[in-house]
Formats: sequence, structure tokens, C-alpha cells
Amino acid sequence: MPNRLATEPSPYLLQHADNPVDWYPWGEEALEKSRREDKPILLSIGYSACHWCHVMAHDCFEDADVAAVMNRLFVNIKVDREERPDLDQIYQTAHQLLTQRGGGWPLTVFLTPDQTPFFAGTYFPKTPRYQLPGFIDLMENVARAWHERRGEVLAQNEAVRAALAQQQPDAGMQQARTDAPLAQAVRDLAQAFDPVWGGFSRAPKFPRPGELFFLLREAQRSGNAQAREMALFSLRKMASGGVVDQLGGGFCRYSVDEQWIIPHFEKMLYDNGPLLHLYADAWALTGEALFRDTAEGIVGWLLREMHAPQGGFYSALDADSEGHEGRFYVWTPAEVRALLTPEEYAVAAPVYGFDGPPNFENAHWNPVLARPLAEVAAELGLGGEVAAVRLADAQAKLFAARETRVRPGCDDKQLTSWNALMIAGLAHAGRVMARPDWVVAAQDAVDFLHRNVWRDGRLLASTKHGVARLNAYLDDYAFLLDALLETMQAGYREADMAWTRELADALLMHFEDAEAGGFFFTSHDHEALLTRPKPGYDNATPSGNGVAAFALQRLGHLLGEARYLDASARCLNVFHAHLLQQPIAYPTLLAVLDESLVPPRVILLRGPASALQAWTHALTPHLGAHDLMLALPNGLTLPDALAKPAPDRPTAWICSGTACQPPVVDLDSVLE
Repeated sequence: MPNRLATEPSPYLLQHADNPVDWYPWGEEALEKSRREDKPILLSIGYSACHWCHVMAHDCFEDADVAAVMNRLFVNIKVDREERPDLDQIYQTAHQLLTQRGGGWPLTVFLTPDQTPFFAGTYFPKTPRYQLPGFIDLMENVARAWHERRGEVLAQNEAVRAALAQQQPDAGMQQARTDAPLAQAVRDLAQAFDPVWGGFSRAPKFPRPGELFFLLREAQRSGNAQAREMALFSLRKMASGGVVDQLGGGFCRYSVDEQWIIPHFEKMLYDNGPLLHLYADAWALTGEALFRDTAEGIVGWLLREMHAPQGGFYSALDADSEGHEGRFYVWTPAEVRALLTPEEYAVAAPVYGFDGPPNFENAHWNPVLARPLAEVAAELGLGGEVAAVRLADAQAKLFAARETRVRPGCDDKQLTSWNALMIAGLAHAGRVMARPDWVVAAQDAVDFLHRNVWRDGRLLASTKHGVARLNAYLDDYAFLLDALLETMQAGYREADMAWTRELADALLMHFEDAEAGGFFFTSHDHEALLTRPKPGYDNATPSGNGVAAFALQRLGHLLGEARYLDASARCLNVFHAHLLQQPIAYPTLLAVLDESLVPPRVILLRGPASALQAWTHALTPHLGAHDLMLALPNGLTLPDALAKPAPDRPTAWICSGTACQPPVVDLDSVLE
């Protein structure tokens, strides 16, 4: 018989609706039951595309013996970390405090009835293995500690609460700012850089877009060639590996090895939006086909597999299909030979690595770009065009055959923050790579969010099948504000500017810490939780405080609005000491620091729409990360700061901070 999760919209919670566990969703019913019965809470946090979440579900939550112990000893709460990042953030931090180790998913936390964690871990098997205790024994010991050593547990709780409170940044003070943290961040990344395979860690390796964004910005700001090469080298290695789907496009979450060959196969929307932005920039800087193809692959995957019929984008694709991780994506050479002509196989096998040793379990191959096509063509005595056609034909046949397999599950909820990250990437790539169809797709997604998650001047965090829910978080407002600024640069619409200003005002009203500065992760009227974080560091997604401060600062310069500039400055003040101590943990806030030292260059174009288009196409390739350009055709109703005269020929107004040049009517002069 289904449990209480059967009525929840979250695909992750629905995966557990038939467990024999007496699951509750997070809410007052479960919390009150814990208090009333003096039972600890077993809190399990995960997400639908998570491989190890599936493993623990099969090992433990589907097992009647395990479920019986859970139901007897605890109030069991299941949380989708994508719907409730507020809870996930708090209890991941608590896990690190309690275990002195990094967290992850599934996250398993035992709470006292007042929601304070007193024991935490991640994955646990039913019986002892992987040097982990069995889950049944663990639960018995945890419950025994609560009932027999309660004084120790409560004393520890006080320490945990105090430690969580200390995680909050102190009130910021106006300090002299320099570019020293920017230079230090490059040095820190250079020390961590892998010169053989790219990236900034050993296995497992994550794409870490924030650091790559920072390096490309810093290369433009200071001319640092090392910063540029670290970023481009890493992007090349990632695009050549198996962490990107070489047949269907799009990046998986991370690589389990240092060479980017074997990923955990889940594909997340929030990774691919920033990576699309990066690969478009890398192509604009270098003209390399690899960067163009990777960007096009991301968009192809997005519009084919993640675009909802009603609009917006789905959240994720599962790592598993048919109960096995990666089964949808991997091959044997025999499968490949059966599908291709000998001529096609002769090209595809060395390019994708099918002629080498298997790189995945059970003698399977995950395709990588093992050798350059030009090298293979020369070895086979083929012309470049002939080899390219054979490879394209082989790729099309393999992709078509793969489409007949059992597909990984799709998490079909649409998260506001993750959609915003993708909208920003799609609009930016569409502008930089001259793809107006991508810009239209970004604008359509903006319109979908405006229709579905904007209610009475407030955002909702998630929507599914036309039903929007959950009070939105800082990331929802900040990422969407930034996405609208990107979208308006790709194609200005009056409605987008109106919504941008409404979002900025709502962000200040509902999230800013009026006393200390900076922005809380939850709104002022949000459910009271164990603590109220104000995070500044970048994680799997960029920092909400960093993106909020960056977008407000840019919007403030664009509109001449001191309220936005002041709020951004207060936020930067809060985290300035952290930037001095460990700058590379805060790459998004480093961009805020950068533009607080030298304001972005704002370029406003006015004139007839048809003529403006030619100017936009001519100017876009020359713009850098520090430029903000809006093309404003005659006939629009504009905010006062943008309301330049409507000339009969294209005219540019160029400003930096409070210094503006005279209007320029000659395109060559603007280019100079």
C-alpha cells in the first residue's frame, strides 16, 4: 500500500511511495508526531537522478526488515534536495560538522524532535560492507543513544547549534578594495591545476564552471595568459572526455576518474546552462570547432530531451536505466560493428576509442574523443571531408540505435533557479554564436516562468504539470535576475525590463539582511528552520549572494539606481574578509569585486530596428565579459536611464560608471 509520499509531486518522493517505510514529507505533521511521541527523526535527503540514492533505496528502504526498524524507532522524513535546498544546505553543513567529512547524497541524518542533528552519514547498506556499518545495527545504536544517553545528545546539540550559528558571516564594513584577491585566486588555481588532464582536482572531477568563468574574466581583465590557458585547456579536455555525451550532447554531473572518461551518468540542467555559456565564450575566443560542437551538443540535448511541451526545462535525467548505471550510454565493439559499414567503423572506432581497451564495467565502452579526426583520416588516407561525412553517418546510426533502448528516467519538475541558469546560458550562447533561434528559446522559457511561477510579486520555486509550489529561495530570484540581464542583451523586450525591476525590488524586500548586509537563502517570511544560512561560496551552482550582488550591481549601473548599487556593495562588504582569506571559494563574488573596482562598460544602441541589427552583429564579437550592451530599437517605452533620443540612424552611447562619451554615429568609431 502506498505511503504518504504517493500524493507528492516530486519525482524523487514518488520513487519511494511504495516503500514499506512509513515515510512523511517534510512538514508539521511529521515534526509534531516526533515531538508528541518523543521519537527522533530519520531524515533522508536525495534526488531522483542520484545513483547511490537508488542503491540505498534497493538495499534498505524497499526491504521489509529495514523498514520495520525504521518505523518502530523513528519518524521517517524523505526530502527532495532539489525542491528543498534550504533543508539540504542546513543538514549538509551539519553533516560536515558532525563527521568532519564532506557530504553528498543520499544524506542520512538523525534529528532530535527540535530538528537538531545528532548523527549523520550518507549511504548505508543493509548489512556491513564497504567499511560501513549495517543500517539496522546503526539505527538501533542511534535510538539507544537517544533514549539512554540523552544528556550527552542534548549537550552535543547545543554545540551543533552554536557551530551552525558561527557559520554565518559577520556584519560587513566598508573596506579598501584592491584586486589582490583576483591575483591570489589565479595563483591558488595554478597550484591545484592538473596540467595533463585539466581541471583542479584529482578524481572525482567536477566541471566547476565558476572557476572557469573567473579565469576567463581575469584573462580579459589583466591579460593573464596562464589564466586563459588553464580555462581553455580544461574545457578542451572535458569536451573530449566521456563526461560529455559524445553521441547526444550534454554533460553528465562529474567524472569518477581524473581523465574525464567515466561519469556518474546523471545529466543535470544546472550544470549544462553555465557550461553552455562557457563553451560559447571559448568558441568566441578561439574559433575552435570543438568548442562550437560542444555548445551545439548541449543545446541539441536540451531542446530534444529537456524541453517541456508546455514550456520551460525539466530538471534532470537519471544515471540509471534498467537498474544499471550508464546502460543507456555504453557499447560493445560488436554492437558498433553491427550497426556501421566497415568504412564508417574504420573512422568511428579510433575517434571514439572503440579500438582500445574497454573503459567501463563488463567490457563496455563509453565513447570519448580518443583521437582527432584529422589524424585518423590521414592514417586511413582519406580526405578530411570524406572522413567527416563517415563519422557523422556513424554518429547518426549509433544515436538512432541508442534511442531504441530503455531511456533513463526524467525528473520532470521545472525548478525556477535551474531554468534561470539555463536561460542565461542559452541567451548568452545565442547572442555570442549568432543563433537567434536559441535566443527565442530562452525568451520562451522566460515567458513560461513569468506565467507559471510569478504570483502577486513573488516567485515560486517549482512547477510541475501546471501546478507551481514552494516559496522561492534566494537562488531563484538571483539567478532569474541575472538571466533576464543576459536575455535583454540578446534581444531587448520591454516586459523583460519591467520584470527585472520587480524581481530586484522583491529580492531587496524579502531577502536582504537590513542590519548586516548580504542576502539570506530563505525569505523573511519563510518557515523557521534550525538556522538561516547566508551562503557566499560557490558550490555545484553559483553563490546566490554572489549572483544577486553581481546582477544588482550591473542593473544599478544600467539604470543609475543607487539602491541596487548600495545593496551590492553591502553584500560585498559582508564577504570581503572571506575573499581575502580564501578567494577561490568565492569566484562569483570575485566578479562582483572586479566590477566594483572598474564598473562594466555599458553600451546603449538606439535607432531603427533593421539598422541596429547590423551594428549588433558587428559589435558582439568584440565584446568582453566586462561589457553590457543593449540594442533599443526606436518606438520602445524605456526607463528614464535608457530613454535616449530616437535617432534616424544607429547611435551608440558608451558609459563606464558615471563617465559617458558623446554619442557616436559611426560604426567604425564604436569598434575603435
